[in-house]
This record gives sequence, structure tokens and C-alpha cells, in this order.
Amino acid sequence: MNTKHASADNSSKLIKLITDIKYLLKGKVLVANVFPVFTAYWLALYFNGENFTDYWLLFFLTMIGSTLVISGALMFNNWFEYDLDKKMDRTQRRPTVTGSFSLRGVLTAAVVTTVIGLGMMLMTTIEAAVYSFLGWFFYVVLYTFWSKRRYTINTIIGSISGAFTPLIGWAVIAPANHVVPIALFYILIIWQIPHTLAIAIKRLDDYTRAGVPMLPVVIGVDATIRQNLYYVIALLPVPFLLLGTFGWIFFTVSMVLTICWIILSVKGYSTQQKQHWANMNLKYSLIYLITMFTLMIVLTI
Repeated sequence: MNTKHASADNSSKLIKLITDIKYLLKGKVLVANVFPVFTAYWLALYFNGENFTDYWLLFFLTMIGSTLVISGALMFNNWFEYDLDKKMDRTQRRPTVTGSFSLRGVLTAAVVTTVIGLGMMLMTTIEAAVYSFLGWFFYVVLYTFWSKRRYTINTIIGSISGAFTPLIGWAVIAPANHVVPIALFYILIIWQIPHTLAIAIKRLDDYTRAGVPMLPVVIGVDATIRQNLYYVIALLPVPFLLLGTFGWIFFTVSMVLTICWIILSVKGYSTQQKQHWANMNLKYSLIYLITMFTLMIVLTI
């Protein structure tokens, strides 16, 4: 009987630990950043005529190394923003808020994972390691430490940090001066802005209470919706840019996805349920990105 209780208790502790780690690393954010690394790595192999089996060790180093660098950046963010997270409903389950992990422990883990991750990336190519560091620097130093609490441009700076991920994956195989990694870099910079603005509108009360100068807090929801539309429209050149690379199937799907997003963005002007619209916009942004990147992989299998 005691053995059963002990086993159940251990299982409960393990589940709690995994849950805490998921919230510490912002699970969905981590996956959303690692996926473009894989996508670009795969595409680099295809467009450079290389075989995956010849680069399995580089693949391991790239995926583990980039995951560690990104995880380190996210932990630095959690460590530095614990005081803001305490004021926001959406971040109440983070272990820096609940006290499950000490701030010193999180900071130590952030430093260790960053150093190990960058070390692994140095074992791939210098260019990939440089992009890894730049992504980390933009997110930790320029976004988290400098702009997040001060300026509305924090959204743009954060978008740039995430856009380095496909450059990392591609640069492991070849220099990232090809149209594909450049297009992926552009997509991620532009995509993340309306994605983040949707979160900011949806969680307007949170950001207002925490005093974070997100765009809807500073200029209002209606003006933010207008900015959202501008950035979605900026995705229109992508199908044309990649037509010669991925063909008409990709062109058609990506054009339809973009036009539908523009229509959804325009509806934000007239709706009275702004937060509901923001939630729809947020979900659609994920559909857009996952579909675009997955289709690129499928078309090159």
C-alpha cells in the first residue's frame, strides 16, 4: 500500500516538474522557434543537393544546440520579468511566479544552457553560431532587458530575434544568401508582429496592469488593428517571391492564406468584440505559419 502511495507521489512530482519546465520554457514558443530551424535545415539540404543521411551528426548538433540557445533565452526572459509575470493572469503558472524554481536556479540554468547551446552551434558552422548568438542577443538584451518595459518597438525587436531561426538552420549546410532563407527571415519578422499584436489586444488588461507599453496599451486597440493590417498586407509579396522556387501549388496556397488573413484583419475595424477578434487573429496566425512551413517541407520531399 505504501509502495503504491510512494509511486503515485513520485509520478505526481514528475508531472509537476515537467509542467513547470514547460511553463518555464514557454513550451509553444520554444516549438514555434525550433520548427523554423528544422524547416530551413531541411530546405538547405534539398536546394543544395545534399543527402540527409550524410549530415545526421550536424542535424543532431543543430537541433539540440539551437533548442538550448532558445531555451536559455526564454529562461533569461522569465528570470528578468518575474515581477511583471506576477501581475499578469496569463503568466501565473510560470515557476518563477509560483516559486517552484528559485530565481537563482533559473538564472544559472539560463547561463548554462546558453553556453552549451552556443558551443554546440560552433561545432556546426561559424555562420550558424553567429545567427544563434544574434537571435539570443536580440531577445535577451535588446528585447527583454532594454525595450520590453520602455518602448512599443519591443514587438519589432522581438520579431527580429525570432527571424534568425531559419538562418541558423540553413547556415549549417550552406551560406544563407539564398532566396529561401532570406524569404523565411522576412516572413518571420512580418508574421510575428500581427501575431504579437493579437496577444496584446487579447491580454490588454494584463499588459495595462503590468505597465508594459504594448501597442494597444499606448495607442489604443483601433490604431493597433490598423497596424496589424499593414503588416499582414506586407506578406503579399511572399507568394511571388517564392513562385519560382516552390511552384504554383505553394503560390496558390500562400496567396489564399494571405488574402484570408487580410480579410480577417479588415473585420477587426467593424467588430465590437475586439478580444474575440484578437483571439481569432492569433489562431489564424498560427495556421498561416504552420501551413506555410509544412507545405515547403512537403513540396521538397
